[in-house]
Amino acid sequence: MKFAGVDIGSTTVKGVVVEDGEVIWKAYGRHKTRQAEKTLELLSQMELEAGLTAGRDVVTFTGSGAGTLADHVNARQIQEVVAVAAAVEALHPDVHFVSEIGGEDMKTLFFTPTSAGKAKQVYMQSACSGGTGTFIEKSARKLNIPPDELTTLPFDGQTLHRISAKCGIFAETDANSLVKAGVPKTEIIASLFDAVVRQNLATLTKGNTPTPSVLLLGGPNMFFQGLQQAWASHLAALWDERNVVLKAGQSVTDAILVPGDALYYASLGCVEISRREQNVSRAYSGTDGLKWWVETGQHGEKAKTGQEALARNGELVRFLEDFSQPVIQIPQPVAAETYYVGCDFGSTTVKAVALDRDAEIKASVYQHSQGNPIEDAKSVFRKLRDAGIEDIGALGLTGYGKDLLKDILGADVPVVETVAHAAAAMHIHPDADAICDVGGTDVKIMLLRQKAVVDFRLNSQCSSGNGAFLQGVAERYDVRLEDYAEKAFSAKRMPKLMMGCGVFLQSDIVNQQRKGWAAEEIMASLAAVLPLNVWVYAGQFQNLKAIGRKFVLQGGTHRNLAVVKAQIDFIRGKIPDAEITVHPHAGEAGALGAALLALEHVNTGQTSRFVGHDRVEELEYVSTTNSKTTCKWCAMNCSRAFVDVQIPGGRGRANSKVPLAEGWERVITGNSCSKGLIEDAAEMKARKKQIDEEANANPNIAESVREGAFR
Repeated sequence: MKFAGVDIGSTTVKGVVVEDGEVIWKAYGRHKTRQAEKTLELLSQMELEAGLTAGRDVVTFTGSGAGTLADHVNARQIQEVVAVAAAVEALHPDVHFVSEIGGEDMKTLFFTPTSAGKAKQVYMQSACSGGTGTFIEKSARKLNIPPDELTTLPFDGQTLHRISAKCGIFAETDANSLVKAGVPKTEIIASLFDAVVRQNLATLTKGNTPTPSVLLLGGPNMFFQGLQQAWASHLAALWDERNVVLKAGQSVTDAILVPGDALYYASLGCVEISRREQNVSRAYSGTDGLKWWVETGQHGEKAKTGQEALARNGELVRFLEDFSQPVIQIPQPVAAETYYVGCDFGSTTVKAVALDRDAEIKASVYQHSQGNPIEDAKSVFRKLRDAGIEDIGALGLTGYGKDLLKDILGADVPVVETVAHAAAAMHIHPDADAICDVGGTDVKIMLLRQKAVVDFRLNSQCSSGNGAFLQGVAERYDVRLEDYAEKAFSAKRMPKLMMGCGVFLQSDIVNQQRKGWAAEEIMASLAAVLPLNVWVYAGQFQNLKAIGRKFVLQGGTHRNLAVVKAQIDFIRGKIPDAEITVHPHAGEAGALGAALLALEHVNTGQTSRFVGHDRVEELEYVSTTNSKTTCKWCAMNCSRAFVDVQIPGGRGRANSKVPLAEGWERVITGNSCSKGLIEDAAEMKARKKQIDEEANANPNIAESVREGAFR
């Protein structure tokens, strides 16, 4: 008799076949939301390659997808923590602590010797992506680190930076801040490994002490060498602090085990339990029932529980006729002319627009960020120069990289993002009532009256409703962002996803995968729920009619026609006669607004501060983030970065904790308030004196009246 164990996880399906106590077959693969199809494929391989036979052998399922599929092959279902514990007890009786990190969940198990044997304590986290394999892989993709390189990146010897360990969304924000500060990719990944281990030890040990020997399981623990090193570093410090004594001659690395079959312990546990409890095991019934579910059953279930597709055929044709944006042919610039450039250094993309004197676009750049603002600047200006934009009469900057680059590049107009986007929208729709800008990591809604912004809403802390979340889901399914809309429009029906927090939305997506919803159906539903997250969750608008009826949609996310379709359906569902315009330069809107304001700056008669193409190309810089750069002005202790750039006439900082020679200028990033821009006590005194002088010269009249009234 053969025993098979199948672990149907949130991202992969793993399977083993055991005969006479020996593993004779094992395999795993990513299911890309098609759990049932991948499980059927795995069982068919078992039958063909390992001789698994219906009516004789035993199959046991575990994992997040087991409940839906087990009955279709007459398989017994085992809870995954129970399965892992059974495998550990059988294969590693001396292990006291286990950490298993999966694609979208984490588990810790404590085995404590007692007079009656062993007591088991289990703690599990499955609602948040922080600290999981998907979280690490997503961060690596944003840093353009290929999977093979990620597995070899070290933890030891790297400078660590504080990254939130409580929430995947906040951790992503922290990682973005490090990228913008120019911190090397290797240090960011090492810091992510550090955050993952801290997350496990802080939230999943519940005050218990992991004692040797320790077993690391799951794909991330097995594949990422840096994560193993992070575990060794943290456990060594913890054992030293809590006086945990290792066996004679045993080192910390000897006390941490990473087995070659670390991926398969839940599957092996299924086999172990089935072998022990053969009296309750059921004979495998073959793949016919699962084939029926894949081909027929799940579609009937989805028809009952899902909702209509994002667009039906006739409706889709009309929508594409109205909103498919033709490729805008930008005329070639005349070399001898002067141009006015706006750049938007965003969290995920970098954009630039060059205008002539008549505010006509003569060149544009749209590219993914390389993860370093100075390198992004070099790349953008190189492309502008190649396009013939040689003589730049004024430069406007906006976006996350504005504060870092404004003095380095010699920007004439550093523009707040809301102002830049409002300028771009009103340039093509002067009487707009509302502008909705959905970017890579934030959502901005601006309300206008008489061509002026009177209110705005900004959501930059939660990934729900922004472009990076959509991109992350598409990448998990191996779909290019450019193909998102086509994939989403191909869905005949779609599940209902919940509105709100990105973490809970991610959990809901996993739940829909278990029910058999395919990648294109989930992507369609994600586009459909985006307007709710934008207008209701992020914008907090309970009555959309009160905003007005003329809307402009812009931002890179609105280059995705599936998002545009969902936005139009939502807005017109509330305001049937709404007039909705998609900005013809949706992705470059921020850069266009900055360029328009740069042109206005020139019209006032002021000369440009732009340092010139050659100076940008020659920029040299050094980024430092360590204990000496940490801000100490308040209890927040922000982890700042000092970005030192070589500039002619740079003042240097000889008395700094991080000395800076003359000819270099320092830019401070990573601060959360204006005090963080001040490096030392002498600067603080000078700044305080300046603030007091400004306050005396410009008294707060309202405050004076209030004090007089209540005196």
